[in-house]
Amino acid sequence: MRMMGHNVLAILLAAIVIYAIEFVIFAVLMSPDQYRELSGYPPAADMMARMPFGAIPPILAAIGLSTVIKWRNAPGMMAGATAGVMMAVFFGLAVSLYSFVYGPNSMTFIGVDALHFIVCYGVAGAILGAWK
Repeated sequence: MRMMGHNVLAILLAAIVIYAIEFVIFAVLMSPDQYRELSGYPPAADMMARMPFGAIPPILAAIGLSTVIKWRNAPGMMAGATAGVMMAVFFGLAVSLYSFVYGPNSMTFIGVDALHFIVCYGVAGAILGAWK
């Protein structure tokens, strides 16, 4: 199913995969205490109330990656993965650095976050590139 030249099913799958990878990294491989220690954020009582909003960033990222892959006009899994990794470094990591420069994040957390963006966007880009 296509909408405005984008494969909607590929975007949904890419968003689900991003969310799943994030869950593994930040909820399975890390305990809540480790996350708080590395990120520098204090325990938040209303954190669980915000959880439903956690689906929005992966959906927006998948739509953005789909747009970049469409503009790049280089179909295929490797081309999509390459575009995803480039977006991870130039946008994901760049945004993540704001929390280090102006907020409480540790340099170790930035490394984890960078790996998170590279893996998520690389895999999502591969999915989107393969289904272009």
